[in-house]
Amino acid sequence: MALRDNPYGAFNFMVKLGDTGGEDQIAGGFSDFTGAAVEVKFSEYRNGNDKENHVRKIANTHSTNDVTLKRGIIGDLRLFEWIKATREGAYDARTVTVTLLDEARTPVCQWVLRTTQPKKWTGPTLAAKGGGEVAMEELVLAAERIDFASL
Repeated sequence: MALRDNPYGAFNFMVKLGDTGGEDQIAGGFSDFTGAAVEVKFSEYRNGNDKENHVRKIANTHSTNDVTLKRGIIGDLRLFEWIKATREGAYDARTVTVTLLDEARTPVCQWVLRTTQPKKWTGPTLAAKGGGEVAMEELVLAAERIDFASL
């Protein structure tokens, strides 16, 4: 990623759900990617013979937040089939890659969610009162790890 003074816009990104590259890979025009976060937990420790009367903070385990993806319904059932298979006991953890693009649509950085499984799917709100809104679906993913890479 080249350094620049102006931050990148949050509106150009691609999502790849799976690392196979084949037809079973779910890709789509998602409108939202939210919730990516990592939290490191610390233990407080102090030796009995420490000269200073304070504790040290020692990093131990970390956890990854669930992430949420939203997109307009396009008739592709692979997203729902993935969560259906998971709910029926099939283990199909995937690598999910979210790539931020610059104004010229050149990749600049990626968030890689490792060992990711679908946790929750929410269908669209349908209302006949005529607003012209897009029918949206939402997918919550549970990932064991999030890595960041600049390109």
